[in-house]
Amino acid sequence: MNFSLLFTKKLLLCRIYLVIFNNYKGPHLQKVSKHPKHMRKKKKKDYPILENIEISAIAAEGKGLARVENFVVFVDKAIPGDIINAKIINKKKDYAMAEISTLLQPSSMRTESFCQHFGTCGGCKWQHVNYSAQLEFKAKLVDEAFRRIGKIELKNISPILGCEESTHYRNKLEFTFSNRVWLTREQIDTGEQFDRNALGFHAAGSFASVLHIEKCYLQDDRTNNIRNAVYQYSIKNQLSFYNLKNHEGLLRNLIIRNSTLDEWMITVCFAEEKTDQIDGMMSFIKTEFPFITSLNYIINQKKNDTIYDQEVINYYGKEYITEQLGDIDYKISTKSFFQTNSKQAKRLYDIVKKLGGFTKQEVVYDLYCGTGSIGLYIANDCKKIVGIEQIQDAITDANFNATINAIDNCTFLAGTCEDLLKEEFISTHGMPDTVILDPPRAGLHEKVVQVLLQAAPKKIIYVSCNPTTQARDVQMLYDKYEITECYPVDMFPHTFHIENVVLLTLK
Repeated sequence: MNFSLLFTKKLLLCRIYLVIFNNYKGPHLQKVSKHPKHMRKKKKKDYPILENIEISAIAAEGKGLARVENFVVFVDKAIPGDIINAKIINKKKDYAMAEISTLLQPSSMRTESFCQHFGTCGGCKWQHVNYSAQLEFKAKLVDEAFRRIGKIELKNISPILGCEESTHYRNKLEFTFSNRVWLTREQIDTGEQFDRNALGFHAAGSFASVLHIEKCYLQDDRTNNIRNAVYQYSIKNQLSFYNLKNHEGLLRNLIIRNSTLDEWMITVCFAEEKTDQIDGMMSFIKTEFPFITSLNYIINQKKNDTIYDQEVINYYGKEYITEQLGDIDYKISTKSFFQTNSKQAKRLYDIVKKLGGFTKQEVVYDLYCGTGSIGLYIANDCKKIVGIEQIQDAITDANFNATINAIDNCTFLAGTCEDLLKEEFISTHGMPDTVILDPPRAGLHEKVVQVLLQAAPKKIIYVSCNPTTQARDVQMLYDKYEITECYPVDMFPHTFHIENVVLLTLK
């Protein structure tokens, strides 16, 4: 018997039956169209207004918290002391998400926002809160994270270190070009015709649309001059703005970096390789802004905006800018990670140096080291620094930074901490006396935690931009370590983000 022929015949019959089945229009097997216009829209629930409720605390992501009967309400843009009517937008069994319907009585901690884009732009969500209250809220968020997530009472927490300057504090901003401008309800209601092109930030909760920014208070005001000039040049010369859904258009991103040494780097990301238009744009920026010290561009034809796997083409000047913290110079290239608040970064690194109490005898592991900024800052006070960072370009910068500062006791290695930090690694580089941790928001990998418990260094200095994951990680280390000092540091005024440094000492 020819089993192959038999199988082929049966497969053909199955396909015939399947075609008949799918095209049968009988009463019980009617084929349903997947086109959106044929789909029944889910009816939006009409929740009642919660009247005369008082906001009692700040919760995650900076939302106000109120307790109503047997459930909790999280209210966007509300702060403790506000008495409001709240409109529920989503309700679960024991909590609800809401927005302010009517502000009946404002909190004494409220203040006027200073930016015309506040509330629509996705950044600076605490402009309506006075700065002293922001610091108080952030300190509470740290304490709450350790009590709730880590099950740890912070007994030795220092007063939060606030910024001396609460505006124009950033050294890097990235703007997005889009041919889908975000219009506010007020703009739509005017009936005016607005330019569909935008250069700015994503609106809160929007991926495909971009809010056109006229003035931003996050970086030196020359950033506004550059961005607005680039926008006007693009409109005048009819350059196509990127469509984030269809992935079409020439202009994609504008990255602006500066340093306390007044060096400026501009990087333009294009999505199409149109030589004449690219050269025209770059020549315009060079001529219009002669203070720029590094002018670069990238042709990124991927569907995402990440540039770590893209070639950076230097159009004019150096390929990097230089930052200086204390006595250490840092090379910062287009792809480099560096703390975005340089002045506050120095104060943060001074805390790390103080907590380390280094005596030039210590072997220090600098994990998630980036461009080696912390390790280099303390290198002259230590015997040896061993840094690990996942991004190869950052390691290249770290080694360059060591060279320009004549520092020869640092070793920087590319790879993930969970892959490199093993018994063989420790035997090669020496048992650490102190480990410095500065991981991304997701926190530590479990393998890293296990190695730290086995190696048992005398001190662990944990720098975190996310107290929630920091508290989780510290709890996993708590069998062998205790928190002896804690320093919240505000790096990002007018946001709910907070940097936190804890010193863990071996029990």
